[in-house]
Amino acid sequence: MAPGAVQCAMIPPVQPPPIDPNHPRPASRAPLVAVGLLGFYSGLPLALSGSTLQAWLTVSGADLATIGLLSLVGWPYLLKFLWAPALDRWHWGGLGRRRCWLVLLQWLLAVVLGACAWCEPSRAVWPLAVLALALAALSATQDIAIDAYRTEILPSAARGLGTGYAIAGYRLAMFVSGAGALLLADVWGFRATYGCLAGLMLVGSVVSLRIAEPPLEPLSPVTLRAAIVEPLRALAQRPGIVPVLLFIALYKFGDQFAASLTQTFFIRGQGFSLTEIGTIYKGVGIGAALLGGIVGGLAMYRLGLWQALLGFGLLQALTNVGFLLLAVGGKSLVGLVLVVVLENLSGGMGTCAHVALIMALCERRYTATQFAALTAFASAGRVLLGPLAGWVAEAGWVTYFGFSCLLAVPALVLLLRLRAVIAALDQPAEPTPAGPNG
Repeated sequence: MAPGAVQCAMIPPVQPPPIDPNHPRPASRAPLVAVGLLGFYSGLPLALSGSTLQAWLTVSGADLATIGLLSLVGWPYLLKFLWAPALDRWHWGGLGRRRCWLVLLQWLLAVVLGACAWCEPSRAVWPLAVLALALAALSATQDIAIDAYRTEILPSAARGLGTGYAIAGYRLAMFVSGAGALLLADVWGFRATYGCLAGLMLVGSVVSLRIAEPPLEPLSPVTLRAAIVEPLRALAQRPGIVPVLLFIALYKFGDQFAASLTQTFFIRGQGFSLTEIGTIYKGVGIGAALLGGIVGGLAMYRLGLWQALLGFGLLQALTNVGFLLLAVGGKSLVGLVLVVVLENLSGGMGTCAHVALIMALCERRYTATQFAALTAFASAGRVLLGPLAGWVAEAGWVTYFGFSCLLAVPALVLLLRLRAVIAALDQPAEPTPAGPNG
């Protein structure tokens, strides 16, 4: 026997400490880091098919009608639940159910961004428009895979903090692809900017190759019924699902309504310059949103899901009161800073608890389908409230923000009646055996 073997035999094996699946050790941050990084790549493409694309078209001389029509490329984000079952039912290769989709989608996103870099919208807008639609569809599909991964990899006690990490990564990416892309485009041009961001998206595929794959749940045979009907029926059979769904839709109503015309209020109602709005609303606001996501996640460890939803919901309502006071008092730079900080801080915290509730409702067998359906349901208010916001604002900004305060009340009243239901959802899930790819 070799001397090294004898020496090893004399040393007793080190036994790792027992791991509580619902309370990960502070030293083990791999799942949190993974969801934070994936949150970044989830947020990266959004502005590139939205505000950054609009800026490119504007400086290229596109007319307002064309720019307005191109806002329709965002529809895949609302319709993504239609193809979400494919990500639950099928996978290939040895990467696992989530990573195979992530790597493929990030490669495709990089290809589309690279193709955008070859476009000349000053000569022809529609090639870029088609690519923007493809970018939005691929980005929405990547969101399905990332949301499902986060829901499956995080134990119940880490949902809040993990969501905070994801929100922080998402907001940082929106800053990079929004304000950062505009700064880069001012020096190098938009074509070079989209090329650089294509390379950054390729880095995301390396990240996806390195993260751990969640265990694969046992699945029934791949049929249309299994792919679409079973996830929705399983969701419908949850206790108290109807009032919970109503709460999910209402929780952000006040915030969504106020945000519909916030920048218009700052410009027309308050008279702030674009520089002031860009510096405070975008710069300071992003920092507050990053802090809000992390603080909200940490607070959920102590508060639990129901108390977090209540506390953060009250903070969101107070933000609308702040806007109301700003509308009553007139232009105030200090007031603008305070309201923007509070709005983004409470918004990040509220989103953290809101997403954690959606995660708690999802079954691991159908994570992608159920998460996509629930988030589409939660986002419906943002789309439906837009026309109503313009009509109410015609009556004045005080009326507008007063109405936004009222819209925050129904969700809080409903939450008081849902305490037992949400407390049950906050309990640790029973462990399930790993599948063949787990």
